[in-house]
Amino acid sequence: MSDTEVDDTDKSAGMPLLGDRFPDLEVETTHGTKSLPDDYEGEWFVLFSHPGDFTPVCTTEFVSFEQRREEFADLDAKLIGLSVDRVHSHIKWTEWIDEELDEDIGFPIIADESGDVAEALGMIHPGQGTATVRSVFIVDPEGKLRLILYYPMEIGRDIDEVLRSLEALQTSDEEGVALPADWPENENFGDKALLSPPSNVADAEARLEEAEEEDYDAYDWWFTLKDL
Repeated sequence: MSDTEVDDTDKSAGMPLLGDRFPDLEVETTHGTKSLPDDYEGEWFVLFSHPGDFTPVCTTEFVSFEQRREEFADLDAKLIGLSVDRVHSHIKWTEWIDEELDEDIGFPIIADESGDVAEALGMIHPGQGTATVRSVFIVDPEGKLRLILYYPMEIGRDIDEVLRSLEALQTSDEEGVALPADWPENENFGDKALLSPPSNVADAEARLEEAEEEDYDAYDWWFTLKDL
């Protein structure tokens, strides 16, 4: 192999990065055996890990994810939970949630007692023991990893931000644009989108003319917004 060639074997053995294909994994869940990402081909999915069943912060998160599951479905996305606990522990925990908090958890939960899935996805962090940190992975219909979020064990996730990120990724793909901070409720620019900056002089000069013709908000050739 030459110095410029990439060893795909080495790459696939490490923690996946943004833009990589999600690792091929066969997992046991509360809904049976699943193959990731193949069983979700053509769909978005959001995989999120939690440190353990029967823990308070995780319980609030699972309730919140379930309460927002239809909103994820409206964005053509499925939810998948994960922890290092066994399937029977997941079942007992979700039964408790249903009985005590009146929420029937409808998404599958991966039982990763071997830790193989957590290891493959970089969910076990030094100094955190064997429990999985609060990770979120958004995977697109082609099985590519598009977003990773990590939260410490002490802090519950912001489900609104996971939904916002999913919608933003889909909008960016569909419209070929970038999106401002806090989109779609940016304090200064509302729900407008950003055009990608031109990559050469000719396109930079043409951008301002285009902006005038299309009624874009052109602050400069490199900072131009448009309505979606």
